[in-house]
Order: sequence, then C-alpha cells, then structure tokens
Amino acid sequence: MKLVGKIVGLFRVAAGLTQAQLAERATVQMETIASIEQGRRTLLPDLARRLDELLATKGALETAVDNMPEVDLIPAWAERYMDLEREALALSWYEPHVVPGLFQTADYAQAVFRNRLPAFSDDEVQAQVATRLERQAILRRANPPTVSVVLWEAALMPHLVPVQARRAQLQQLLTYAALPGVCLQIHPLNSRYHAGLDGPFTLLETPEHQHVGYAETQRGSQLISDPDEVSILSQRYAMLRTQALNTEDSKRLLNGLLGEL
Repeated sequence: MKLVGKIVGLFRVAAGLTQAQLAERATVQMETIASIEQGRRTLLPDLARRLDELLATKGALETAVDNMPEVDLIPAWAERYMDLEREALALSWYEPHVVPGLFQTADYAQAVFRNRLPAFSDDEVQAQVATRLERQAILRRANPPTVSVVLWEAALMPHLVPVQARRAQLQQLLTYAALPGVCLQIHPLNSRYHAGLDGPFTLLETPEHQHVGYAETQRGSQLISDPDEVSILSQRYAMLRTQALNTEDSKRLLNGLLGEL
C-alpha cells in the first residue's frame, strides 16, 4: 500500500500537479490523495483508472493495484478498513458471532479482547478497547453514515459478560437501533434460510461513492475491491435482510431477552 502511494506521488509530481490540483481533476477530496500517497489509504481500482488517465501513466497504477496482496495480516481492526470506515457514507454489516464493534459496550469489548489467543496483556486489552470505542464516534458525526446491521441471534446467546453487563449491552443495542439512519435486524435462530453461513462481512460506500467489502478470518483480514466480489457480497446482504426480522420485531426480540435477565 505504501509503495503504491509513493508511485502515485512520483507520477503526480512528474505531471507538475499539486495534491489539490490532482484531487480536483479526479473529483475526490485532497485528503484522499494525501492519504493514498502517505500509505494510509488503499488506492481503489476505480480511482486508479482515473489517475492513470489523468497522469497518462498507461495503466501502471491499475496494474499495481490489481497485483497488490489483498490479505493483510494485521490486527483484526485492520487499519486500512478503519480509515475507510471513519469517512464512509454508508455501512452494511453482517455479524454472526459477536455484537458488532460499533455497538459494543466497554465491558463487552473487554470480554472479547480477553478471550483473544495469543492473550493480550492488560495494557493491550485496554488499548484495544479504547480503539474500539473511539470507532463509535462515527455514529455521532454531524453527518453520520447510514448504518444497516444484520446480527444473527446466535451472537446474543454467549454469556461473555456478567448478567448486569449483558443487560447493558442489550440496552445499548436498543439505544443505537433508535438512532436516525441506523437499521438493526436480528436473523432468528429458527429460520431455515441463511445467506451468511460463510461468515461475517462488511460493505461500505466511500465519499467518492466507491463500494468496498471487508471480511475477517481467524488469521487475517481482507479488503475486497473487485467489483464482481463486492457484487456477490451485496447480493448476500440483500438476501440476509429479507431473511432477518424487521426492525420492530428485532427490537421486540431484544426487549424479550432483556426481560429474561
């Protein structure tokens, strides 16, 4: 990612353009160009093609992007994804195992990180919890993203935290589900149909209206920018939404779980 960013910077300078001038011609924000050149943001294929045309680089940037490794073996919060998440216009998130990070309480996040192997130290756990909670600031932006979450009911079953903390987590889900622009749906355990059995994934739309997918595995994370692959995830997410409970029934399910505690 850093190498591609350096190449973009070299081509831009060779073309006699400032970051602001290139951003204007590419119809993106100047911060987008700066972040790419600094290696803080992934150059996505659509933008790579536009820059190749603007800089007359004969497909060099598109080729570099196409041959970049997609699997990034870094901690699960994935810096490249987080950079995109902070500015996303829209997020669609399917989670079958745990409450999504954007909706976790501090106690719940701490329990998740304390179950990690190899084990984190106490200081590392606290640092990761703080990072996770900071991510939730996007829900309080002046112009927050549109957020759609499908959560498998199974993710609500594990007793990762004591009863009081579990109650607080369920209440927080209800609170966030009531925010403008947030749609939370529960996929019930008794459903015979499930389009998400291959695991969790996220779809997001960038400020430049590019669509990106993201998925995590046991040993890595994958940022998915290929249009065909993003389309497949979009189809799966659309199917999951039809299979899940609607928002009101999802709230009733959460309230029912609260009443059982």
